[in-house]
Amino acid sequence: MPQIAIVGAGPSGCFTAQALAKLLPEARIDILDALPVPYGLIRYGVAPDHQGTKAVIRQFERLFERQGVGFFGDVRLGETVTLDALQRLYDAVVLATGLSADRRLGVKGDDLPGVLGSGAVTRAFNDYPDTAPVSIGEQVVIVGNGNVAVDLVRLLAKGAGEFHGSDLSEAAAGQCGRVRRIDVVGRSPSDQAKFDPVMIRELGRLEQAAIHVHGLSGEGKVVEALEHLQGHAPDGATREIHFHFGWTPEEIEGQAHVTAARFRQGDARLVLPCDTVLTAIGFEGTTPGADAEGNIGPGLYATGWLKRGPRGTIPENRADAQAVAARIAADLAAVPAGKPGRDGLLDLVPQAVHYAQWQNIDAAERADCPEGRVRQKIATKARMLAIAQQTGES
Repeated sequence: MPQIAIVGAGPSGCFTAQALAKLLPEARIDILDALPVPYGLIRYGVAPDHQGTKAVIRQFERLFERQGVGFFGDVRLGETVTLDALQRLYDAVVLATGLSADRRLGVKGDDLPGVLGSGAVTRAFNDYPDTAPVSIGEQVVIVGNGNVAVDLVRLLAKGAGEFHGSDLSEAAAGQCGRVRRIDVVGRSPSDQAKFDPVMIRELGRLEQAAIHVHGLSGEGKVVEALEHLQGHAPDGATREIHFHFGWTPEEIEGQAHVTAARFRQGDARLVLPCDTVLTAIGFEGTTPGADAEGNIGPGLYATGWLKRGPRGTIPENRADAQAVAARIAADLAAVPAGKPGRDGLLDLVPQAVHYAQWQNIDAAERADCPEGRVRQKIATKARMLAIAQQTGES
C-alpha cells in the first residue's frame, strides 16, 4: 500500500489528494497543515463575500469523510516534524504550502505605515489566526490591475447590509465602512488589465459607491465591462471609486504615515492624496526547483504556487495537481511498499488535530455567527486547539 503525505491543506494539496485517490485507490494519503484547520487559501485567501468560490470545500470534505484521506492539523514542517522524518515515513511527500509574502512595490516609501499588501489585508478580513487587525483609512489607493484588486475594491466599497451571507467578521466590516474614496491604479492600459469581466460587472451592483473610469482605451470584454461601470451612481452614494490605467508607481509620500501616492505616465504625473495604500501586485517566495511534473527529487514533489510561482486561479491549480499526481503514480509503480506512513506519523505528532476535531471547530464557528453571516471564524489558534482538545476525538 503506497503511503503519501501532502504538506498543505489548501486547494493545491486537496486537488492533489483527489487526483491521487483516483489514480491510486489503494494508497493511504495524509494531508498535513500548520494550522489546526484545513482548506488554506480557500478559507483565508478567498474574499469573505465570495462564498460561491469557497463552496469548493464541499468536494474536499469527501476526501476526509468518504475516501479515507487523513487530516493532521497543527503540524508545522520544520518544527513539529522534519522533511527528512516525513520522507522516512512516506513513499512520496508532496509540498503544497503555497506562497504568502506580498510583493513589495519597490519604490521609495513603500515601507511607510499605511502601506499594506493584499495578502495581509485578506488574511485579516478572513480572521487568519492571531493576525493583528489592519487599519484602513478613508482615502485608499489600490495598486494593481487584477482580480485581487477588484476583491479589495468590492469589500471596501460595500455597506454593512451588503455582507449578508458572507463570513466577514464584524471588526472587518467596521473597517470597510470607513472608506470614502478608492483609487485603483495599474500600469497596464485598460485593454491589457487582468481583471475578470465577471468580477468587474459585479461592482455594478454596489449600493453605496459611485464609479468613475479614467483613461479607457482599446477594446475587449474587460473594456466593455469597465464601460458599463462608468457613471454607476446609486442614490445616496457615500463613497467614490476611480479607476486609472497606464500609470507606473513612482513614490509613496509621507513621513510618519502615508499621505499620497505618486505615479508617472511618460512626462505626466498623477498624485493621489491618501491615508492607505494597498498593493495587489502578487506574491513572492522561494520555489524548490521542481520540474514541469512537480518532481524535486526521489520521492519529493511540489504542486501549486510553490511549484510554479504565484500564477493561476483555483481551477488552474486542479489541472496542475492532476499532472503532479500522474507523475507520482508513475513513480510509485516502481517503488516497493512497506513504509509505515500514518502509523509512524501518529507516533511523531500525537498532538495533531484530526478531522473529527476540525468538525467540532467548524460547528462552533457556525453556531456562534452573527445574524446575516454564515460563520464567525475563531481568530486564535489557542481557542481552536482548546475546542479540538475538549470535544474532539481522534
